[in-house]
Amino acid sequence: MSRFDQLGKSGEVPVTGGTLRYRERGEGPPVLFVHGLLVNGDLWRGVVPRVADAGFRCITLDLPLGSHERPMDRDADLTPPALSRMIVEVIDRLGLERPIVVANDTGGALTQIAMAENGDKLGPVVLTSCDAFENFFPPLFRYLTVTARLPGAAFMLAQTMRIKPMRRTPIAFGWLTSKPVPDDVGESWIGPVLHDANVRRDLTKALRSVNKRYTLAAAQKLGGFDRPVLLAWADDDRVFPRKDAERLAQILPNARLEIVENSRAFVPEDQPERLAALVTDFARQPSRQTA
Repeated sequence: MSRFDQLGKSGEVPVTGGTLRYRERGEGPPVLFVHGLLVNGDLWRGVVPRVADAGFRCITLDLPLGSHERPMDRDADLTPPALSRMIVEVIDRLGLERPIVVANDTGGALTQIAMAENGDKLGPVVLTSCDAFENFFPPLFRYLTVTARLPGAAFMLAQTMRIKPMRRTPIAFGWLTSKPVPDDVGESWIGPVLHDANVRRDLTKALRSVNKRYTLAAAQKLGGFDRPVLLAWADDDRVFPRKDAERLAQILPNARLEIVENSRAFVPEDQPERLAALVTDFARQPSRQTA
């Protein structure tokens, strides 16, 4: 399944509702990487080594969003606010001093909630293409919250992903990347939900709780987040509209928008070298420091 060596050594950290796995590479100021739905930290395998080699301590989370190998407690709260609080708990329990947070997809929505509710715990933020405002989920993936209410829906979703051509359909990963995801990465993402009923339980709980009210509520408070924010948005994003990035840039007091060329929504997958360069440059600028 997952465990790409590029992400460094593995660790575990207790949070409310269970235990999260993470991987760590490098030394220096901390950078926390947050993924989205039905992927895990392996999404960042092309970004983390470059950022770590540039002099940063990179921590890559595996959140309970369907591709995690360690299930949460049966009664764990997996609503977006609770998942956002888990990110903050990781920051506290690993002793990270206002880390730079880099997020994609659903992880970007969770990070926005953290910025709104626990902004003092975060340092500068990099949001790549992600859910925001009314688009949590965006229209293409809203079927997931509906089908998750049907018995056995997560199992059926996982079974369809066994068929590799299905992974390239628009309602799967097809519109999220410019080219097919490598087979070993696809197996890393799909394996846990295929083989573990408790992971499917976690995924179902998370899907059922997604609602735009959370990102809209966060947006009302983002004007109070004064740390630097880089919005690294894909130029060929067919899922997350650029207008959401522009709206975020307007309401965040210290934000700038950077368009990443030749990329779809999974910017870490399509343009890892470019994204790593953007992150390291952003992190090195004196105005970006978290003192």
